[in-house]
Amino acid sequence: MWTINWTEIFIPSASIAEIMIRGTIMYLFLFLALRFVSSRQVGQLGISDVLVIVVIADASQNAFAGEYRSITEGVMLVLVIIFWNYIINFLSHRVPGLRFLASAPAVPLISRGVLDRRNMRANLITLEELESHLRQHGVEKIADVKRAMLEGDGSISVVKAA
Repeated sequence: MWTINWTEIFIPSASIAEIMIRGTIMYLFLFLALRFVSSRQVGQLGISDVLVIVVIADASQNAFAGEYRSITEGVMLVLVIIFWNYIINFLSHRVPGLRFLASAPAVPLISRGVLDRRNMRANLITLEELESHLRQHGVEKIADVKRAMLEGDGSISVVKAA
């Protein structure tokens, strides 16, 4: 009743290479899938931040619940996730051509008092929602806006016309 199988707890049942390959494939797939979801839907956290939280929670839960045969497998998977998160963030800061992967570019919603309805549709932003953001920035009319941008983190920035 109180016997503990220490071998089963710490010795991996799958190869470490398989765990690393599975972790790498799933992390990169989820990263790319989330990267191309609308910025607005991700919120204030970066895509890689959301992904790391979700995947580490899942990997840790599996290790805690015994889905893996050993704690070592769960630890290895978490380390693979953290590794790829670091590499992607590092490369996106060091290699200008890869910055688009880590953060979405700002998208214009209003330019010189004129709505960009195509960008609003593409990012699922309604006129009412945009007007609400304008009011939060102290703007009553769209004509009073020099520029409104949907930022890469999902927030909307507003520059009032002079």
